[in-house]
Amino acid sequence: MKKLVLKYHFFVLGLISFVLQSCNTKFRVWVGTNNEQKIYNLKYGENKRQKMDVFLPSDYPENAPVVLLIHGGAWKHGKKEHMIHIQKMLFNNNIPSINMNYRLVSKSKKITYREQLEDINAVISKFNVLAGKAELQPDNYILLGESAGGHLALLYGYQHPDQIRKIISMSAPTDFYSGEYLKSFYSKYSSPTVQAVVGKKFHRKKISEEFKKASPIANVSDVPTLIFQGNQDFLVNKKQGLALDSALTARNIPHKLIFMKNTGHAPRFFNKKKRDTLIYPNILEWIRS
Repeated sequence: MKKLVLKYHFFVLGLISFVLQSCNTKFRVWVGTNNEQKIYNLKYGENKRQKMDVFLPSDYPENAPVVLLIHGGAWKHGKKEHMIHIQKMLFNNNIPSINMNYRLVSKSKKITYREQLEDINAVISKFNVLAGKAELQPDNYILLGESAGGHLALLYGYQHPDQIRKIISMSAPTDFYSGEYLKSFYSKYSSPTVQAVVGKKFHRKKISEEFKKASPIANVSDVPTLIFQGNQDFLVNKKQGLALDSALTARNIPHKLIFMKNTGHAPRFFNKKKRDTLIYPNILEWIRS
């Protein structure tokens, strides 16, 4: 039996050193009647974007993984609030979670996907310090990302299999370098964005090795992966999800592809029935399996 009050008091005490370093007046903590907690805008770095929300339900096993949510927005836009519906769903199912902002791609600020991966690492490092006070284990995470956030989740997860138990990828780009991508119409309208994300010139006939390094399909490791892909996704072509499925199959890596018919990009925003009967049930099953 957990000592709920003691557990959550220790967790808040563990936050104090971080809070005292911040002048952010938006930081706040909500405590429910069963000692569940929601901590908003906790700093994990000095940049104004480097904040995270931590939701701790009233009861969970000590070996429960923490789900880290990574929002989309073409790497240049978006915010953690776009993932709040998923975080609330996890909270209601007694699953601890973190919902993070990260620095956005900017040529003038020299921010690429590499700095965004550094932000994911910084969130994990911060929470690892606090995990014991919440009776959770460090380096025990599931990454859940949507669109550009899905790309970051895949890439970070495959690069850090010692920290990441599973990955959930929703409508994510996976391939910036293969011959199939370079010849596709999809590459013609996505390459300017991809060039900014990678921070290297996109030469179709002589593609830099850096675009391969940024492609999840070229970096797969033994991290079980759940893939959601719409067959009518015009922002992230359906072949992106199918390419990752093929790469994981070739390596015999445990994975599941949810290939959704009559479905576009990020369908949970536009189709409540599909969200509640297909997407969320598969997320919960993947986390618990």
